[in-house]
Amino acid sequence: MTSDARTGGAAPGKRMTVLQASFIGVGAMVGAGIFALLGAAGAVAGSAVWVSFLIAGAIAGLQGYSFAKLGAAYPSSGGLLTYLSKGFGAGHVTGIVSWLFYMTGAIVAAMVASSFGGYASAVVAGDDPVWAAVFAVLLVVVMTGLNIVGSTAVARVQSLIVKVVLAILTLFAVVTIANWDPSLLAPANYPGLRDIIASVALTFFAFLGFGVITFTAKDLPNPGRTLPRAMYIALGVATGVYVAVSLGVFGTLTADQVVEYGATALAEAAKPSLGQAGYVLMVITALFSTAGAVNASLYPAAGMTTHLARVGLFPPVFERRVGGRAPVGLLVIAAITIAMVLLLDLNSIASVGSAVALLVFSAVTVAHFRTFRDTGAQLWILIVALVATLGTFVIFVSTTLVNEPKTALAVLVIFVVAVVLDVTWSARRRRHPDPARDLAAGNE
Repeated sequence: MTSDARTGGAAPGKRMTVLQASFIGVGAMVGAGIFALLGAAGAVAGSAVWVSFLIAGAIAGLQGYSFAKLGAAYPSSGGLLTYLSKGFGAGHVTGIVSWLFYMTGAIVAAMVASSFGGYASAVVAGDDPVWAAVFAVLLVVVMTGLNIVGSTAVARVQSLIVKVVLAILTLFAVVTIANWDPSLLAPANYPGLRDIIASVALTFFAFLGFGVITFTAKDLPNPGRTLPRAMYIALGVATGVYVAVSLGVFGTLTADQVVEYGATALAEAAKPSLGQAGYVLMVITALFSTAGAVNASLYPAAGMTTHLARVGLFPPVFERRVGGRAPVGLLVIAAITIAMVLLLDLNSIASVGSAVALLVFSAVTVAHFRTFRDTGAQLWILIVALVATLGTFVIFVSTTLVNEPKTALAVLVIFVVAVVLDVTWSARRRRHPDPARDLAAGNE
């Protein structure tokens, strides 16, 4: 590792600011969670969903601490996958988890793009499923093109989207909380602690996007200092938004109403205070938010796959650019996303991204145990982070996957595919060694 990398020195031409990097994380989190999760979480935790979001935010904060320490020590376009290789080396663990993370990005992007398509279709085509698919695919194509243009364009568009979304959600929270019915949020109406904890497995999904911030290191000046700041800002903003919005929604509607309205619960909760205009405003916000989440979900693909190809964990084709401009890794994840939108019932695998990401985050924390003396992290915080993350996964398995065999099967299939891809490529790499790549992997 060079001294420049260790100190987080900036490379010439880096133009992303701390705020822009944090907005990429906020966009990935807010768009991926708040509009779809309230109904599902309300079915488990009732009006105590805001407590569930607070707990999930605390768990994400523990992981954010780990990622921030790792990012300050090892700023890289490989993001959190670089951190894995620092702890486990460029072996099967790092390879399998890298494939898992890559496929998780496609799953999350497909889920959010489908949500965008549903909202857009409801506005212009009367909930026509064909038009919903068309709008979803169109969004993926547009955001892929934006990512091909470059990280500066991504950052600027994402900043605009997030500013609009945060402004509207803040207005929504202020207005609904100002007119709420406190009796709807009375602790006497809360379910048992076990149900509240169980809902954390759902609400944690809303925080999965913070991991993409680790991939902004290549575009940040002095990433050793700026990456941790972007991480903490994004998690703080997202947690605040989730808690405030859930208080506003469950202080306006009963838990049963929130469950009934599902993804449109925010729009329905805006009606008592803002009328039909409030409903329309929240639909527009949902379109902006989900568009931003797709943009942010695609962002890591180019830098991540290029880095992994250079160190030999992915095939060399992922290091290439079509037409000298479009990264193959970005085009592949966009194609997988579009295929999922068109071919799969995404509702049956809606929890897959959460389950796989919990395992990925846990693996990164375990890797951090091997490098914490270099990163300066407090070991006890890492232990708490691992226990909390694995505990969430166990609760998720025992409360969700047990009752959703299709989801459990999807998680298993994705894991098997990741193992097969890694083993197949590793065997081929051993048969046809590349000294330059092996040296790069060793330096990792």
